Amino acid sequence: MNTLQQASRIYKALHKGGPSFGAWQMLPGSNHSRTIARSGVDWICVDCEHGNIDDGQMHEAVAAIAATGVSPVVRIAANEAWMVKRALDAGAHGIVVPLIYTVDDAKRLVASAKFPPEGQRGFGSPFSPQSFANEPLTYYLQHANTSLLTIVQIETASALECVREIAAIPGVDCLLIGPFDLGNNIGRPILGPEMHVELKQAIDKIKEAAHAEGKKVGIYCTGGDQARAFAEKGFDMISIAADMIAIPAFFTQTLATAAGDGQAKEAQKGAGYDGR
Repeated sequence: MNTLQQASRIYKALHKGGPSFGAWQMLPGSNHSRTIARSGVDWICVDCEHGNIDDGQMHEAVAAIAATGVSPVVRIAANEAWMVKRALDAGAHGIVVPLIYTVDDAKRLVASAKFPPEGQRGFGSPFSPQSFANEPLTYYLQHANTSLLTIVQIETASALECVREIAAIPGVDCLLIGPFDLGNNIGRPILGPEMHVELKQAIDKIKEAAHAEGKKVGIYCTGGDQARAFAEKGFDMISIAADMIAIPAFFTQTLATAAGDGQAKEAQKGAGYDGR
């Protein structure tokens, strides 16, 4: 195992086997990053798709997370080569890429995430090695392709149809299920605490495709009970909470307790908390 792999907590967790638990950061701030990292998670996904995090804030979050010994993973906003480059150049241990539609989309992603000859990623960022063990740039160049994780979100109907082919692509390390968008895309949106049976079947299909090709499978969860359930089903990479869900949920529940049972429902309604 090279030193990039040794410094990557998510890499080691996934290769050890069993579930790897992580968190979702949508709010900016390096102190916020460090606070989440102290929870003991293996990785934190810095969300630049739906989160309130710009490029500079992403760089700061990646450095802060890595300094705690937790792996920074960045979800970019779209499958664009320059976005892949910015996240990896910041020092991300892996990237999560949303809204993949076709096998060619996934192949294009892998090409943008790998240095030549496997891909077309440009070389030269001095920030990348600092999120590992501050190796020389030449060492990072030699080992990045085998150490950084390329995580493909499966959340569209067309990607679901060709999920086995996507999983088989060399350089794709993990399929991550976005259940909300996947449900929307197959006409079975999540509207309550229970998923539709067809969405459950789609999730199982993705897991089976990933494992059949020797790849890992992950899923976005919004709470500990749900995360535990997917861990018991054999999922490898599992989020336990997002800050923008966890913070208001905690305050809502605490306020409801403080206000008394008679005001609990009104407090929850006012906060827009539905319990999921």
